[in-house]
Amino acid sequence: MITRFTNFSTWLLSLSCSLTLCAYEKEGTQKAEQISAKVEKPAENHDAESKPADAKPVVQGHVFAWPFLETEAMQPRGGTSRGTEVTLMKGQKPSWEKLQAEGVSQKEKDRLAILAMAGSYRVSFDFVEIAGFQADYTPPKPYFSWGTELVVVLEDSEDFISLQHALVMYFKDKEGKQIGPHVMKHWRQDWRYEDTEAHVYRGATTWEREQLESRERTWTQAVYQVDDSPRYEVQGRWEHSGGVSSWKSEPMWRPLPRREFSVRDDYQVLQGRHEITITPNGWVHTQQNDKLALSNDEPTGTKSMKSVGKEYGINRYEEITSPDLAAGAESLEKTAPYWAAVRAKWAEVQASSETFHLQEKVDGKKLWQHHFGYAAKVSKDGWNEQEGIKHARETIDAFLKEVSEGVE
Repeated sequence: MITRFTNFSTWLLSLSCSLTLCAYEKEGTQKAEQISAKVEKPAENHDAESKPADAKPVVQGHVFAWPFLETEAMQPRGGTSRGTEVTLMKGQKPSWEKLQAEGVSQKEKDRLAILAMAGSYRVSFDFVEIAGFQADYTPPKPYFSWGTELVVVLEDSEDFISLQHALVMYFKDKEGKQIGPHVMKHWRQDWRYEDTEAHVYRGATTWEREQLESRERTWTQAVYQVDDSPRYEVQGRWEHSGGVSSWKSEPMWRPLPRREFSVRDDYQVLQGRHEITITPNGWVHTQQNDKLALSNDEPTGTKSMKSVGKEYGINRYEEITSPDLAAGAESLEKTAPYWAAVRAKWAEVQASSETFHLQEKVDGKKLWQHHFGYAAKVSKDGWNEQEGIKHARETIDAFLKEVSEGVE
């Protein structure tokens, strides 16, 4: 199936997400076909109730985490649009070679590992719910999607590194003709060494400042949405052993990603631990998440919560040599002054607020829609500093709501 968009705005709307991409054509069916080809015939059960002659045969195979379920029932959900072919890089990245060098300090190795995440990638997203806590639980379909993504270094200083992600996508129409590139600014990750505080997610689009006590050799990773609003922030440490560099986080809360809030309404928060591991041709981001239902969907601390399920996730970034993702850097450059104004405003909010809450919509639009609309204007007509800064600041102010006013 090919997804076709009538205009660029519709395409952007379909891609709005939090830490999850618009996806290309599902490859899960290929995995299932490979599995089912190896499936042994189930043992006969002469005591079982006889089945109609035209009954559909049960196909079982080893689906990760659910080896006894029918493979058809566990086909991944995800994107359906056709993406162009990619060429993976051969060999290893120069950033990997730098990490293998001897005589490099712990902190500098940390920095090199973070910087090694920059590049041009085929990125895949694989999630499966491994447990549920209701009677007669039936697991939901796993999730799989993939895309092509550029990661660039926005800032690099001794104790701070900022990485900006951008989707750069090529599609195929029904005749197989390539369309694109289509570019969309995606999420951002800021890394800070021995940070003294973090703005942690409390549920119901509310964040709270938290002081960090144990800071030696730690890095915080602050993740921001496509519109540069906060998503989550968490502390962790890089370890370099046996030629492998990995960062392991503490547990943290974060909002539901689009892959979940678009299909689930029985929980409000993901609580998880993350691990990022650098590989010769990219990096792997693994997750172990609990799905928490909060009482009344209110900011909690002492409020009641209940786990409804657990999931595993693997996001894999593999360096590519084609297609060319340079269009992503060009797009980011055109709109850079506006997004810098947005980041500056958020820095002020986080520096001055112990707690803040974001409304879902203003004037019928979500925050990303207001920002992306203006960024498109900047890309087309150029940057007007006074007008652009005013728009960035007033837009964010319109969405902010004091927690004392009550959470909707």
